[in-house]
Amino acid sequence: MTMIPKTSPGPLTSPGHDRYVDALTPVLTARNVSIEYEVTPPVHAVKNVSLTLHRGEILGLAGESGCGKTTFAYGLNKLLKPPALMRAGEVIFHDESGKDIDVVSLEGDNLRAFRWDKISMVFQGAMNSLNPVISVRSQLFDVLTTHRPNMTKKQKVARSRELLTLVGVDPDRVNSYAHELSGGMRQRVMIAMALALQPQVMIMDEPTTALDVVVQRGILREVMRLREEFNFAVIFITHDLPMLLEISDRIAVMLRGEIVELDTSEAIYTKPQHPYTQKLLASFPSLTGERGDFVRTGDPAEGRG
Repeated sequence: MTMIPKTSPGPLTSPGHDRYVDALTPVLTARNVSIEYEVTPPVHAVKNVSLTLHRGEILGLAGESGCGKTTFAYGLNKLLKPPALMRAGEVIFHDESGKDIDVVSLEGDNLRAFRWDKISMVFQGAMNSLNPVISVRSQLFDVLTTHRPNMTKKQKVARSRELLTLVGVDPDRVNSYAHELSGGMRQRVMIAMALALQPQVMIMDEPTTALDVVVQRGILREVMRLREEFNFAVIFITHDLPMLLEISDRIAVMLRGEIVELDTSEAIYTKPQHPYTQKLLASFPSLTGERGDFVRTGDPAEGRG
């Protein structure tokens, strides 16, 4: 179960430079996805969203709380639970084998086999996602036992230690419990778990929330390094647009359930088109510019948030 490096997507660069995308080969396509919460009155959380993720790409998904980012991500992986319901649209996974998989139509064993193997997810609040009464090894074993039932115990131990090493955690921590790990280490363990089956797509929902900037920076470096080494694609969800400008190939900006702008990081940074994107960028003060007063707009259509 050794991870074999695939074609490297090359080094990441700062905004203003072209970034590598694997020949613009799609790995995941969402078309006209609409998701509704069946409450009274109904909440239209995602409205007719279309998006294509390419192999080896980091696609940032930015927007204010409640704009539909996480709901859309759950729809991509068919993780929606009542009262959430996908009302329209399709999600197609383009497997490395050349086979296209209709994610929305997957059920039962086929769905369980698909999740984590083809698309994995680091959930929002991942720092608190580990079971506090089960060791790291047991939780990694759960993934390997479910999806790789022919692995021996010795192989699973070796694989668990290898995964921790990949994300920069001492492999001896495999027998630790969540309370014995720092916040950053717990985040790295969750990323290791998401990497366990060599997925082609990893969805990361605000994986660095509640971490200090130094630890956050270290985790982002690990994600970028692993992406370069194994060429999986990433959907990175966060409120932090400056962070996405640094790590993403492209950025999609969501507002009220819709993608209002989608472009390269360079274009978003240098010439944002939508007023909401412009206000998101303007909401982060410059470290070198003149001091100004913070003005809060009262018009939600202008991008308040």
